This record gives sequence, structure tokens and C-alpha cells, in this order.
Amino acid sequence: MAKSGSGAGPKTRSDGAAIEPERLRFPARLDAKAKIEHLAKKTIAMARREVDPYVDIPSRTLSNVTFSKRRKIIEMGDATQRRTLFNLNQARKYMQTLLVARGCSQLLDEQKTTSIRDLYYMSKHTLADGRENTFEGQEESDPIIEDLEVTLGALREELHLFAAKRGSAVGPLTLVDAGDVIDLSRMGSGGWSVPGIVEPGTIRFVGHGARFILLVEKEAVWARLNEDKFWRRHNCILVTGQGQPSRGVRRLLYRMVDELKLPLYVFVDNDPWGYYIHSVVKQGSIGLAFESKRMAVPRARFIGLSSFDPGNYDLSEDVSIRLNDQDRSRAREILNYEWFKAKPWQKEIRNMLRSGVKWELEALSSKGISFVTEEFLPRKIADRDWI
Repeated sequence: MAKSGSGAGPKTRSDGAAIEPERLRFPARLDAKAKIEHLAKKTIAMARREVDPYVDIPSRTLSNVTFSKRRKIIEMGDATQRRTLFNLNQARKYMQTLLVARGCSQLLDEQKTTSIRDLYYMSKHTLADGRENTFEGQEESDPIIEDLEVTLGALREELHLFAAKRGSAVGPLTLVDAGDVIDLSRMGSGGWSVPGIVEPGTIRFVGHGARFILLVEKEAVWARLNEDKFWRRHNCILVTGQGQPSRGVRRLLYRMVDELKLPLYVFVDNDPWGYYIHSVVKQGSIGLAFESKRMAVPRARFIGLSSFDPGNYDLSEDVSIRLNDQDRSRAREILNYEWFKAKPWQKEIRNMLRSGVKWELEALSSKGISFVTEEFLPRKIADRDWI
């Protein structure tokens, strides 16, 4: 087999034209373990045929996503980037991809889960007779993990990997978490800590008395609602993602909406970043467009803060924050996203830009420490005042 740097070129036809290797695909019917085995077998077969081993990585860019008006989610296109072994600019990443795949295969074989940090250390070592490391830092391995999951069409969690836990939930819901029965109405001030992996094999719902789910961007506001027992008075499941929801929180929300048949309301800051948090929950994200069908909740409702709420609820300008250049730039950017083209969203975002200010959820406390619990949210829900 030709070695790196030998100058070996691609296979050619009799007329001299290059033969483009077929795209490396992974049948959807296979589970994560079988897909990794498929990758290994294809790699060995290419080496035996003296074909430059390669893997096709779907492109996770805005140019390779579309918004499905029928399904109302962001979907990934067909564009890929080929990563080959004998291309000196790609050889390192190619080998890193196989190292990560080997680490995931080991986890699946042993039926164990680990963090993406642990996988970095499992895959890191110094190459024999040299000083070069397989990975110089986790900033190298994390993107490779994302490349592998999008290539295989398997969630990171299906590869038995999780990121740091972030998010809490409380309310009238009973579930089984790794064999333990947990009543989310008896979790105290901190709530139930949402795990990194919430797949059906780990988390199972066994009963609930909820009317809806409320996702709250800010942990401090979630804590206020929990302390005031908003979830008990209004029979809801109260969830916080502590900012942009983690994958575990997004997947949990999807499962609760899909399996428990509950509506989802999203309560975020009135700024471009809050708008985008809602859109990620509702339509999916560009980076994870290949898994929107298992994470996005198209029926999710934006319940506030709206740029019209300060006027409707007589909030003082003293608790507003002026938009900066980054805010304005981001607002104009999302105005052009296909999934923000609906008239209510165009009206909402343009009104924020026209006002020149943004509002954090905590601004509602200027009307009273429990104003959000006792007046704002009950009225918004009763009036069906959402987008």
C-alpha cells in the first residue's frame, strides 16, 4: 500500500479521469455499536484495496442546513467534507476520528458511560518513537466527537458519552432514573439534577399530574418559581437549562412533550440570545441539525419576556438595559433566518430594535419579589399571550 508522502494519486479510469470513491454511508437501521464496526470494516477494506482510507463528515454549517416548513425544524443537507489518511493536512484528524471511535466502541462493549473529558484522556498518548501526542488538548477532541456522531448518525449519548450536567427540574412527575424511583415533587429547593444521558434505557416516566412544562432560562428565576411553589399551584413541570439548555435538557424536554403529550412554554430574557434559546428548543440548532427530529419541539411556545411586555406590565425604564452593537448585529442576523420569518417574530424583534433596550427576566422583580409568580406568568398563560 502506498505510504504518506509517496505521491500516490487517486485511482483513474482508462481515459485518465479520476475515479471518485463512493461516499461512506452508515445504514440508519444499525445501532451505534454496529455503525462503528461498519466504519472499521470499511476502513480495513479500503486499505486492502490500496484505496486512500477516508471518512465523509457531514458539514455542520449554516450553508448546509434548511428549514423544513412541513416539519418546522432545521434539517441537515447532504454536503460533506472528505477526511483522508494520505492527505497531510487531514491525516491527524483522520486518525483522531478513529481513536475516538475506538474509545466509544470500548464503552459500548463494557456497557459503561463516561464524560467527554474522560474520553479525551482515554485517547491521549504520545506516538511511539516520537514526541507528538494524539491530542494536545480537549479543544481538539471535542470537535472530533461531534464529527463522529454526525457521521455515524448517532447521538453522543448513544455512544455512551455525556458532558457536564446542567439543569434542574421539579414538579408533579415521577420517573425511574437508573433503577431508582424519583418523585420530582419531593426534591426540595434544588430540584432533580438533569443527567447528561436521558435516553429511555436510563430514564423512564411512570406517572405525572402536570398540565404543561415551563422552561426557564435563568436559574435564579427558576428558584423563585420553585420557592413560591408555582409548579404546585399551576400543575406544571418546572425546568431550567441555566442559560442555553444542555443536550440532556433538550432531549428530556423532547421526550416529555412527545411521551407525556404536554405543551411546552419557554420563558427567556428579552434579547437576541433569549430569542435564539427559544428557537434552538423549538426548531433545533445548526450544529445538531442532523438530530433535530429527536431534540426539537416545534410546538414550543415563547411566553416571554416579549419586547411588548414592559408596556403591558408597566415596567420602569430604569430596569432596562441598552442594546449594544453585538445585540443589534445578532438581532439583524436572526431576522434573516428562515425560522424567524413568521410575522409575529418579525414584529417582536423589530420592536426590540426600535425600542433600543433589552430586558432580563429579573427585571420583573422590580414590581415585587413574587410578581413573576403571582401576576406575570398566570396572566400570560390565561391570556394565551405567546408566540
